[in-house]
Amino acid sequence: MTKLNRTILGIIGGVGPESTIDYYRSIIALYRQRRHDGSYPEIVINSIDLKREIEMVERNQLSELTTYLVEGVERLAHAGARFGLIASNTPHIVFDDVRSRSPIPLISIIEGACAAAKERQLKRIAIFGTKFTMTGDFYPKVFAKEGIELVQPESADRDYIHDKYMNELVNGIFHEETRSHLLAIIDRMKEKAKIGAVILAGTELPLILRDDSYNGIPLLNTTKIHVAAAVERMLGDQSA
Repeated sequence: MTKLNRTILGIIGGVGPESTIDYYRSIIALYRQRRHDGSYPEIVINSIDLKREIEMVERNQLSELTTYLVEGVERLAHAGARFGLIASNTPHIVFDDVRSRSPIPLISIIEGACAAAKERQLKRIAIFGTKFTMTGDFYPKVFAKEGIELVQPESADRDYIHDKYMNELVNGIFHEETRSHLLAIIDRMKEKAKIGAVILAGTELPLILRDDSYNGIPLLNTTKIHVAAAVERMLGDQSA
């Protein structure tokens, strides 16, 4: 009997639950599309406490957040995961520290997004996400190395995006009015800030902005990018 090369993916999920479900479905679909043999990927999900994570970010308790995430990754490793990812953008505020302490390799959503933007030769991109992601330096410091400028929405628009993100999207609430307002922000930024794309740096955003582009502006889906990197790693390990 041929021994299978088991490549188990570990996911830190629950941050938030809606996008974790999207990750799970998308990974399975892409894996099966690429494999062509009817097989399914092996995945371990550790669903952590979104409320606890956000409270630590709000209080700037980044050391505590790092430890919390590392403990989560350790549970994935103990369950047999050979590599992992954090299915959310905001926790990447401490990704470098988590990766340095992780018992398994981790795939960065930011590095993947930057590679996708570089491949498209994008130079000026709006960033949508939680207020922590939009105003933090953890996205710009990666993109700046490739000469890519990230543009924040104006203050009132940032407040709107964050409010709708945390109080609607994370809870699985998707209103057409919210979608229309988000698209209006893109229109304003296209006209005033001369953006060439929008990075959906919040994994619930692609659940309400599902198209690949809007009004000639590409929408970079960080979930899709992250999923593709994970499946590529799984298939690469299995062929080694």
